[in-house]
Amino acid sequence: MPKSKFDKIYADLRNRIETLEYEFNSFLPSENELTKMYSSSRATVRRALAELIRRGYIQTNQGSRVRIIYEPVERNIFKIGGIESFKEAAIRNGFSYGTKVVRLEKVVADEKTAERTGFKPGDELYDVCRIRLVDGMPLILDKNYFLTSVARDLTEEIAKSSIYEYLENELHVKIMTSKRRMTTELATEEDRRHLELADYNCLAVVSGRVFNGDGIQFEYTESRHRPDYFCFEDTATRKKFSGR
Repeated sequence: MPKSKFDKIYADLRNRIETLEYEFNSFLPSENELTKMYSSSRATVRRALAELIRRGYIQTNQGSRVRIIYEPVERNIFKIGGIESFKEAAIRNGFSYGTKVVRLEKVVADEKTAERTGFKPGDELYDVCRIRLVDGMPLILDKNYFLTSVARDLTEEIAKSSIYEYLENELHVKIMTSKRRMTTELATEEDRRHLELADYNCLAVVSGRVFNGDGIQFEYTESRHRPDYFCFEDTATRKKFSGR
């Protein structure tokens, strides 16, 4: 499925901001300049700008100018604020990355699995476990369940590369929403067996449920990070409190 004009404008502007062609606290070109630059309508440009605002790259002022609020972050930061695959996070941070597939098998959700993941008892799932290597070090253990009716025909090769790329580009799944929670947990024997934890006895654990464009949960994920290679990062806006 070809990318829309809006997607291309958004991706190009985001790249220019992330590579500091447009620096922090500077201003984007005006809407008129952008429409000419991309040979596009004002509505399409505004849609791309709205996405950049939503993702915390830019902020509109009371006037007509749009300010860059994106700042480069330390390269050991994995963001929780967006829906981002490990491969995308590694490329963004400039890491050397790799994936080792520990397990990929079909299972049927029992009551215990359903209660933990949000799927229904009897749902057929792919049970996927992968070790994520960062600069050659095994630092993250990703444990996922994917609904087989959505994530069809998964293979070890796909799991080693990027399941999200496969879902979006091959199966045309629209990945829409993720509900997440972050905790700190003591390391398990499985964590110690697969990861280089050094002297750490705990991990940052991000667990979540991911929904497609039809509102169907198709994934449950549990990502277990060595703490020195994880940091919470998000962008938020405040709404004025109207109560007493």
